[in-house]
Amino acid sequence: MIYLDYSATTPVNDYVLDTFVRVTKEFIGNPNSLHKLGVEAKELIDASTKQIADLLNVSEKEIIYTSGASEANNTAIKGICYRYKNRGRHIITTRLEHSSVTATLNYLQNEGFDIDFVKTDSYGRVDLEDLKSLIRDDTILVTIASVNSEVGIIQPIEEIGNILKNYPKIYFHSDMTQSIGKININIENVDLISFSSQKIYGIKGIGCLIKKDNIVIDPLIHGGKSTTIYRSGTPAVGLIASVAKALRLALENLNEKYNYITSLNEYLRNKLSKNKNIHINSNKYAVPHILNISILGIKPETILHALEEEDIYISTQTACASKSDKSTAVLETTKNEEYSKHSIRISLSHLTKKEELDTFYTILEKKVEELKKLNESH
Repeated sequence: MIYLDYSATTPVNDYVLDTFVRVTKEFIGNPNSLHKLGVEAKELIDASTKQIADLLNVSEKEIIYTSGASEANNTAIKGICYRYKNRGRHIITTRLEHSSVTATLNYLQNEGFDIDFVKTDSYGRVDLEDLKSLIRDDTILVTIASVNSEVGIIQPIEEIGNILKNYPKIYFHSDMTQSIGKININIENVDLISFSSQKIYGIKGIGCLIKKDNIVIDPLIHGGKSTTIYRSGTPAVGLIASVAKALRLALENLNEKYNYITSLNEYLRNKLSKNKNIHINSNKYAVPHILNISILGIKPETILHALEEEDIYISTQTACASKSDKSTAVLETTKNEEYSKHSIRISLSHLTKKEELDTFYTILEKKVEELKKLNESH
């Protein structure tokens, strides 16, 4: 098997799984219980929370555990909007957001909120001057992902945060699912940050929302205090311990892993660029982990299933994207309708081997030729 869909989900790290299994078996008490087993479970959660806080240089009080990044995004966006709707109902975002952000914003639009999309430059990066021009007296939220999940474009989060610092009544949320644990990123000027365990070799079913301590939001799930008043429910001790382990391991040798993935990206990009049937959509501002390409004349799902027959796995759009015939992210970054209709995403990892890329390209080239001939014969 050749797995090249790491941006959709990652295989769980053995050490993370071991932590989950051990904690789940040994810490059976409900952390909300007052007896000894409950206290032991709570102490372990507190230790895990401290580890995450230290790794991200945030306060322990700022960590909210969720079921994943989608819930974290919903909690952040709805939490701010419902809490501060009397102050204003204007939100600024981009056309490069994950569906858990865009769907939430569509929902809020139906609830009477006003959404503006900031312009991007020819590389798909936020136009900072346009962002400034969109800010109004009733703007309460700016939500912009640090890295787009389809094309991999890195946004100037630090610069955006610096601009928004001048507007104390505007909160800045960033979906950092594709950047936390993968690239070095400054989160100091961001008010709310979402990320997920499953993108950093952790277990599916847990994510985090980092919410700056001075910000109050309305919770998405009510029912009494848990690890925080902002998300009710019995804390999942094993999952919480596992996400702390996953984050620590992801941040170990981060630069070394980043450089290795960059070398893989350059190697594969060089091969792909020589094929006249392939257009590379990920530009110089994309993370090396994501390489988005278009093969004109062949449906993306046709390529996906042709590679699947050879036990090779890539993706079209993102796993959570709407069933559209085109990629909004590719259209936004390339301004080309045809590229957006024929895009596929190859995502790389420090686990990827160069030999796998050789095999992938050889088979891809062969499949493309076969499919083009088949199309021509019809």
